[in-house]
Amino acid sequence: MNEVTIKDIAEALKISPSTVSRALSDHPDISESTKKRVINKASSLNYNPNIVAQSLKSNKTKLIGVIVPEIEHSFFASAISGIEEVAYRSGYIIVVCSSEESYDREVVNTNALVSNRAAGLIVSISQTTTNSDHLKAVMKRNIPLVLFDRVIEDLNTSKVIIDDKNSAFNAVNYLIGKGYKDIAHLAGKQEVNICRLRFEGYCKALQDNNIPINENYIFYGGLHEQDGYNSIEQMIKQKNIPEAIFAVNDPVAIGAFKRLREEGFSIPEQIAIVGFSNNPIAEIIEPKLTTVNQPAYEMGRKAAELIINQIKSGESPPKFMTEILDTELIVRESA
Repeated sequence: MNEVTIKDIAEALKISPSTVSRALSDHPDISESTKKRVINKASSLNYNPNIVAQSLKSNKTKLIGVIVPEIEHSFFASAISGIEEVAYRSGYIIVVCSSEESYDREVVNTNALVSNRAAGLIVSISQTTTNSDHLKAVMKRNIPLVLFDRVIEDLNTSKVIIDDKNSAFNAVNYLIGKGYKDIAHLAGKQEVNICRLRFEGYCKALQDNNIPINENYIFYGGLHEQDGYNSIEQMIKQKNIPEAIFAVNDPVAIGAFKRLREEGFSIPEQIAIVGFSNNPIAEIIEPKLTTVNQPAYEMGRKAAELIINQIKSGESPPKFMTEILDTELIVRESA
C-alpha cells in the first residue's frame, strides 16, 4: 500500500497541496473550517507526516517534550491527554517522559529532549526537585518552557496552576462548618510548592476560625497511598485520632482510608476525610470521597496552548503568562 501524501489529501478535497500543507501547520491564513476539513481527511486517509524530513527542511521540529512525575497517576494521565489533544490539532507530536519523582531522572529527561531538538518543553517537577538549573539552561537556549501543577515559583516562565492555598482553605473551612474542630492534615513535602500552599490553606482556615494549630495533628510524608497509610499507622500508635482529616491529595486520602477501615473506624461517623484532586477512584470507594476537583485535562490543554503559542511567536524574550484555573469542592459521603 502506497504512503498517503499531502498531494493525495489535496486531490481528495479538490484544493491545492500548499493549502493542505499550511492547514496541517496551523497557518493563520487558513480558515478554521478548512483546517478542520484537512485534518479530518488526513485522519481518514491515515496520513502520517514525515516529522524527520520536515525538521531537516525547516531546522525546526514539531516535537513537544512532556515531563511528569508519574505517567500512571490519573491526574497526570488526564493532563497528558489534554496536552496531546491540543498538540495533535496544531500539528505537533508529544514525547512523554516520567521522572518517577526523581530529580536526577528529571534532569536526564530534560537533556534528552533538548538533544533531540524538542521545540518546547512542558514540565511538572518531581517531589525531589529543589534545583532549577536544568530548566534555566533550557530557557537560556531559547527553548520555550511551560510548567504546570508543580512549579518552581521563582522561575520566570509560563505556568498553569490552580490556587492551591485557597482551594485547601475552602476544603478545611467546609469541615469546620460541619462542626469539626480536631482536624488533622496529611501533608506532603514542604519543598514542593503545591504541598506547602495546601498546608498554608489548612493553617489559615484553622486560624480564621480561632482553632489552635495542633502540631500533633500534622503528619508530613509524600504523595502516595502508602504515605497516607503510614500516617494513620502513626496516629494509631500515638492514640491521637482526630475528628476529621484533610489529605494533601487523593492517593494519600485513599491510603488513610484503607488503614482506618482496617482498624474498624466508621467513615464519616467516627472520622471524616477530605482529599484533593478528584481522582476517578474517589467516586468508586465506599463511602465516596469528598475532594477538591482539580481540572487536570484543562491544565494540560492550557499548557499545550501556551507552549505552542510561544513556539509560533518566536519572540525573544517571550511573553510569560500564568494561567490560574478554578477548582471546586465536590461534596460526597466521606465528610
